[in-house]
Amino acid sequence: MLRFAPNLLRRFSNSATSTIHVYRLTHCTFFEHHRPQQQLLLRFITGSASSPSLSIWRRKKEMGKEGLIVVKELKRIQSNLIRLDRFISSHVSRLLKSDLVAVLVELQRQNQVFLCMKLYNVVRKEVWYRPDMFFYRDMLMMLAKNKRVEETKQVWEDLKGEGVLFDQHTFGDIMRAYLDNAMPSEAMDIYREMRQSPDRPLSLPFRVILKGLVPYPELREQVKDDFLELFPDMIVYDPPEDLFEEDEGMCKSVK
Repeated sequence: MLRFAPNLLRRFSNSATSTIHVYRLTHCTFFEHHRPQQQLLLRFITGSASSPSLSIWRRKKEMGKEGLIVVKELKRIQSNLIRLDRFISSHVSRLLKSDLVAVLVELQRQNQVFLCMKLYNVVRKEVWYRPDMFFYRDMLMMLAKNKRVEETKQVWEDLKGEGVLFDQHTFGDIMRAYLDNAMPSEAMDIYREMRQSPDRPLSLPFRVILKGLVPYPELREQVKDDFLELFPDMIVYDPPEDLFEEDEGMCKSVK
């Protein structure tokens, strides 16, 4: 009987209804007596994408036809708040989870801050919503690109209220995004959160931050002192002084 397993595997892997066949197979006598083979076939056919540990915000976002229509309509009516709220209640809230996630990601890609904040609040009210580091990371990255201070404060309050913890690399990436968009005050607020994190400090995120702080010498010295205290055996390579002056002049022109 075992010699038929490869043929079964090929047939199931090429079928759109393989999941149903797998379910039926798990109840047959063959699989009752061959548990290891059953588990191997199930893992191969269903794949690792079904793992519950994989965040929905890290998966590839493929938007269906309904999602595309929603994005277009949201952009069209966003200036009319009454119509917008009605449309969100009647259409957006009825989207499947995958489509709602894809719509939010697409609006982030287009830097539609106002609509992103609208959908951000919709997502957090969904029954399937769970606090997620990547959900908040993507929101903060989008807000950094658009230099939005008030929205950043709101999102930070929300994630802290939900007990979301960033890892050290994510802290470094988010802080660098704010520095690259000339928002040093907000970046240093994030840095203070990073220093209070229970996560073990890592050297690489600090180096990312120190590079982003080159246009801000005083702030860079503060972070550099912390870095040398945490990692006394490591060396920080400072850029030439004329580079500081050049970057400082660029920051003034940006302001």
